[in-house]
Amino acid sequence: MTRTAVGKAGRNINILSNHFPVRFTRFDTVFYQYTVSMKHENENVVENKRMSRKVIEKMFQTYRSELANKDYIYGGERSLFTVGPLSQSMLEFAVVLEEISVRAAGSHSEGHKKRMKRVHKTTLFKVTLNYASKIPLGSIAVALRRGEPPEAQGALMVMVLNLILRQQQARMGCLLVRQSFFNRDPKSFTDLGGGVTACRGVHSSFLATVGGGFSLNMDVATTMILTPGPVIDLLIANQNVEEPKQVNWIKAKRMLRNLRIITKHNKMEHKITGFSEFPCNQQRFLWNVRDEDRECRTVEITVSEYYKRRYQLDLSWSSEYPCLDIGRQRDPIYVPLELCDLIPLQRYTKALSSKQRASLVQQSRQKPHEKRKIITQAVRSNNYDEDPLLAACGIQIEKEMTRLTGRVLPAPRLIFGNDVGFTPDRGQWKISDKILLDPVKIGVWAVVNFSARVDLNYVSREVINCARRKGIHIDHPQALIMEQIRYVETGPIIRVERMFDQLRKELHDKPHFILCILPERKHNDLYGPWKKKCLQEEGIMSQCMGTGKHNETYFQNLILKINVKLGGINWVLALEDRKAIPLVQKKATLILGLDVSHSSAGHSDTPSIAAVVGSRCWPSISMYRASVRTQSPKMELIGSLCIPNSNGHGDDGIIREMLFEFYKSSKGQKPEQIIIFRDGVSESQFNQVLNIEVDQIIKAYVMMGEGPLPKITVIIAQKNHHTKLFQADTPEKNVPPGTVVDTSIVNGRHHNFYMCAHNGIIGTSRPVHYHVLVDEIGFGVDDLQQLVLSLSYVYQRSNSAISIVAPIAYAHHAAAQLSQFIKFEDYASDASPGEGVVPPVPELPLLNTDVQNSMFFC
Repeated sequence: MTRTAVGKAGRNINILSNHFPVRFTRFDTVFYQYTVSMKHENENVVENKRMSRKVIEKMFQTYRSELANKDYIYGGERSLFTVGPLSQSMLEFAVVLEEISVRAAGSHSEGHKKRMKRVHKTTLFKVTLNYASKIPLGSIAVALRRGEPPEAQGALMVMVLNLILRQQQARMGCLLVRQSFFNRDPKSFTDLGGGVTACRGVHSSFLATVGGGFSLNMDVATTMILTPGPVIDLLIANQNVEEPKQVNWIKAKRMLRNLRIITKHNKMEHKITGFSEFPCNQQRFLWNVRDEDRECRTVEITVSEYYKRRYQLDLSWSSEYPCLDIGRQRDPIYVPLELCDLIPLQRYTKALSSKQRASLVQQSRQKPHEKRKIITQAVRSNNYDEDPLLAACGIQIEKEMTRLTGRVLPAPRLIFGNDVGFTPDRGQWKISDKILLDPVKIGVWAVVNFSARVDLNYVSREVINCARRKGIHIDHPQALIMEQIRYVETGPIIRVERMFDQLRKELHDKPHFILCILPERKHNDLYGPWKKKCLQEEGIMSQCMGTGKHNETYFQNLILKINVKLGGINWVLALEDRKAIPLVQKKATLILGLDVSHSSAGHSDTPSIAAVVGSRCWPSISMYRASVRTQSPKMELIGSLCIPNSNGHGDDGIIREMLFEFYKSSKGQKPEQIIIFRDGVSESQFNQVLNIEVDQIIKAYVMMGEGPLPKITVIIAQKNHHTKLFQADTPEKNVPPGTVVDTSIVNGRHHNFYMCAHNGIIGTSRPVHYHVLVDEIGFGVDDLQQLVLSLSYVYQRSNSAISIVAPIAYAHHAAAQLSQFIKFEDYASDASPGEGVVPPVPELPLLNTDVQNSMFFC
């Protein structure tokens, strides 16, 4: 498969993409790259990016003539770029940076506030620029337009153009989050409650494409910020209280630390460092004041009295509450709360509550034609190509989206029980009139209820009736247990423990399965402790359900999940029986899905969960097993795929489990081919996936015994991108399921394509970007794209096509579910990554052995 190969299967469809073509009016533009060395007067290297940007800006202002009156591109690191060369290949400058800060003045008494005054501070920096290379913009653009794969200079060119965008937006006072930009316009703010506001902005980035050289990718972006305005309003909203006297000041101190405020009485900006020890009307300090004879004397005064005499301000409610400290540890400077407003655009990086998440989804949801209109208007209003640097490059950005031809692949046919075949319509299918292909038998089971709003007997009856209609042989539950009222107000762990105490009293045998009714639909605090108890401690499969509409459709979907968890099969692809995928079904092929789940914002010390899913029962591609491991927090590469054990004659890694399960379930067949689907990695990590993770997989195979190495195909699936696809002819609708695009907007570094396999009902669909890094198996373009689409229809937990291939979806589900109950104190590792090596990390007992050995997704 060549890098530029395109498919031909399916019907054509007219597509618009939010990639705006870039035209060049001149082809002689050359960027010159210079290495920046920046030191303090004492020879210490400047590490702070913000400070570095200030120094460079001051340098170009001070030495304008020496720098040939050129503008510059600089992101705060070691590289600086100019359009055309500077006067010399090496330049040295002394830059004096003057800053105005607020300091305490007057006599000092430990712990007391002092009068504030502006202090002018000057700092000397030594800056050296050394010529590094030049980047011919025009020749790179021409090469891309000819379909030639971009070299390293092409990637560098994209980086420079994106730096121009960031620099432009920073000078306009925008908040920068990578390539997303947010301004202070209140119209872009949406209050989520709790002192958190959703801020809508735009994502803008240049991309190198095979269709036309460069394009500008423009999209709607959202980030969370703290609600600007009076600080006390933020505290009241965040702590969900009604008035200042109810505020927990210990929590307030943790929340406000390092936030920036502006004071109303003098319009100056400050950073919060803490709180005063006493309220304003009790916090005293020594104040140097001049009497009528102009003699300086020191008086002791409270903060309230000071603001009355110094600024003629009568404090109202804030005099009875602590002041904000905007000084240093030994030089506190106190300001009353009522004089402090939070500066806009300060990011909120902690996890959102369930209500905030629901509100965010509701507020940020946009239909295709609405999003298309917003994006197009943003391109026209931002006028990026009027930027002096972009104009000097001869860059002009089209104001209309890229128009291209996509293809809609046909949906695969599914086989249910009694050999009933069905072809899904618009990516969905009804299961009300169908029997499951391989229904399980459920003997000993129980229902537990944490919700007083749900009728236990009704749920039990409907589950039994629905399961039997789907072909499942299910007995009546051996126990129906309602939570005792006295435990409702206790903590979630205690509630779970007491429920299991009741279970043990009611049941004589260990249940195969427990149905758990939670008091809320989603994000309940009982979910994590309940799953931890069942999966880790007791080794019992469970299915949770919440309150809400418990109709026939709800119970049908519930039965799908239960049947899969207990080892059943809901349906398979018809092409599996016909062996219609010869490259996969003529040779024993193992399909792997790899994903890593990280902790939510605000829990940076919690370990990440690595999950691997492997196919079983070849030649089937619908049946999988999962395995999970913990690893260091925020580490994306999986280090536990192959772990040689202490005696040097075995392997305790995840891949060994996958290979052994494949061998056992496939009648003694060893995989001759392995297809690896990897989720969650950026383009900068592609080589690491090949050099580290794929290398581990090969080592694990070698350690299993003799035999030729299997052929490998590696496919990266990216969901975290900003490309959107719109129907050109029916803009109010999402693109149909099965839409694939492999021309114009794809890159030329390797074969890649966008696919929208699912039916987008709400909001605007986001396609998955698949990158084929290695293809030793030798797929044709149409065969591979049809395989990817087919694997989006075998996710047994849903009666609709999903947006990504099932192996990755299963891996994500396994990792995310188990991360609910992992605590950092259980994890200990002194391993540290070596150069180019991901060290193995100790495995936690995440799952009880009974559960781990049967963690099948059908």
